[in-house]
This record gives sequence, structure tokens and C-alpha cells, in this order.
Amino acid sequence: QVQLVESGGGLVQPGGSLRLSCAVSGSILSIYAMGWYRQAPGKQRELVASITSGGSTNYADSVKGRFTISVVNVKNTVYLQMTSLKPEDTAVYYCNVDGRTIATSRRNYWGQGTHVTVSS
Repeated sequence: QVQLVESGGGLVQPGGSLRLSCAVSGSILSIYAMGWYRQAPGKQRELVASITSGGSTNYADSVKGRFTISVVNVKNTVYLQMTSLKPEDTAVYYCNVDGRTIATSRRNYWGQGTHVTVSS
């Protein structure tokens, strides 16, 4: 079984910063990529940023230059540093892991989500 535990969400003023963390535990054997998605009220879930096991990153155009994804492999933890936050960044942020266990083939795993609210 694989668990993804997110933390770091909250309320922040426009222009502020937050750092999200996602710790992966359990029987994960291989991780191919990790990422962050978000879902705002009434909207579809969208990719925010991702990073492959080789270190390649991908960002949504709306967050380029403001958000940075990073990973600490020995901790199986992925971070999302968010700066210059805007009200439109308000959403539930979900951690995602593309990986496999001994018992399962490659698949996506999801965290429970953490709320980010950008408001004055």
C-alpha cells in the first residue's frame, strides 16, 4: 500500500508564498515521476508541475516563473514552492506519483489534497 501525505496549504495574501510538501510512504518500489495538480471550484483538475525521475520538469504556463517543483529522493518527498501567489491560484492541490509496487504495475497514486487560498 502506498500513502501520500500532503502538507503546507493555507491562507496567504496575494503576492505571498507557500511551500507544499508531499511525503510518499509504503511499499512503493519505483517512482517514475511526481507532480502537483490543482482543482479550483467548478473547474477540472489541471497539472501544475511535474518532475521525472531523471529530473526533467514541466510547468503549466500559468505558474512558470513563480512555482518551483523539487524532490528529495532519499525521503521520497516532493515539494512545490509557490511565490507571487495570485487569487487565481486558489484551489485544492493534489500530489501525484507515477510509480509501482512489487504487487502492482505502474499506476498513478494521489494524495488527499491540501487547500490553498490566496486572498486579502
